[in-house]
Amino acid sequence: MSNPEYTSELVEFLHHLQARTLPGEVLDRARYFLLDYLAVAIRGSREESARAAQRMIQKVCPSTPETCRATIFGTPIRTLPAYAAFANGTSSHGIEMDDTHSGGSIHLGTTMYSTALALAETLDAVTSDEFLGAVVAGYEAAARIAMAVRPQQQYALGFHPTPTCGVFGAAITACKLLRLSEEQTRNAVGIAGSMPAGSMEFLAEGAWTKRIHPGLAAQNGMHAALLASEGFVGPAHILEGRDGFLHAYSRDAIPGRLTADLGKTYEILHTAVKPHACCRYMQGPIDAVLDIVRREKLEPDQIADMKIAVLSAGWGLVADPLEKKYDPRSIVDAQFSMPFGAAVAAVRGAAGLDQFTLEQVSSTEIRAMMRKVTLVRDPRIDEAYPREWPAHVVIETRDGQSHERFVRHPKGDPEHPLTWDEMAAKFRVLAGAVLPSERCDAIIARVSKLADPAAVARLSAAE
Repeated sequence: MSNPEYTSELVEFLHHLQARTLPGEVLDRARYFLLDYLAVAIRGSREESARAAQRMIQKVCPSTPETCRATIFGTPIRTLPAYAAFANGTSSHGIEMDDTHSGGSIHLGTTMYSTALALAETLDAVTSDEFLGAVVAGYEAAARIAMAVRPQQQYALGFHPTPTCGVFGAAITACKLLRLSEEQTRNAVGIAGSMPAGSMEFLAEGAWTKRIHPGLAAQNGMHAALLASEGFVGPAHILEGRDGFLHAYSRDAIPGRLTADLGKTYEILHTAVKPHACCRYMQGPIDAVLDIVRREKLEPDQIADMKIAVLSAGWGLVADPLEKKYDPRSIVDAQFSMPFGAAVAAVRGAAGLDQFTLEQVSSTEIRAMMRKVTLVRDPRIDEAYPREWPAHVVIETRDGQSHERFVRHPKGDPEHPLTWDEMAAKFRVLAGAVLPSERCDAIIARVSKLADPAAVARLSAAE
């Protein structure tokens, strides 16, 4: 009996997916996540890691008006679409506030919108329906592949799901905007299967490499689609084949997740946004700490101990090795340190960009609070993962009181979302650090209607 043709079935469905047939809530989420993406990309363009990418692009690809029309957000730079996708993917992931798909533990918007907006600016007359359909299809592809390969398996092998799985989503997004045939799309996905990469070794020393992962996925996925458009042939069974992606990138893949319930549910609806400037595995515990501290009006010197339950899937990201997590030396270290996240939330009453700074990393007050943090495993929160990302926190005070908080759905999850108004507020805070307020208001208005995706991209430039 032959194996199911998962790659072909998935490609066929995504190739025929059209915005006009999608539920209204799916299209609403696509616009919603676009605003979130632009917020983090514009603000992230000021990070030194993003500036390094921008300088590299200006050196290797000097801008010419005839060929360089794609915007690097938050800057006046125009470049080729693949370079813009790389730069914007890098900036939008640099502040750790971009969206995350729950089941796949993968950042989707940073890759898909980086791809789609760069192409929308450089292709002729990309409609809003084409744009939204391409993004939704990219989300669907990357999320399903991440769920099939399983995030725990990816982490165990040292891979980051965002670039390894995201490159397939970027290829799909690009294929739809380039209006490729189903056969060309299948070839592009096959070509993309030779492009997955993204090491988790950045955690060892707080390196910047994680920040380029979605940019690489966007650039490589676009190149895969462009190669396919010129007749380049890729393997037809790249996902399920003997030496295909699932076999190479997981010890225990679940291929059926690639196509289960196709068209009955859309993975963009199972994607969360971040209110805190750190790893998604820290979001729920920080919510719990903030809730206890605010509700009980606790001052830092009243806290004797904080027990923080960490999801097992994220233990290696934010809790291990313990000596490093209790001694962060860089902003990246802090973004992946549960002790730091809990401590800064308890002491400063927030965990945004203003708290994830080198000043706070070196603060004696924060470091004293970190020593009060105990990290534990809790089978009760692991049972629901990855459908849910719950958290459990217990804070003991010096007078012997115990305060407990269980968070089933962190703020920003689909079941506990930021409202459109809250998303607009997030945009104004982040993008407002780069663009004037009237430009921010114009972008919010354009995104809510999205009549012209290219115009949205152009508005996102700092000039």
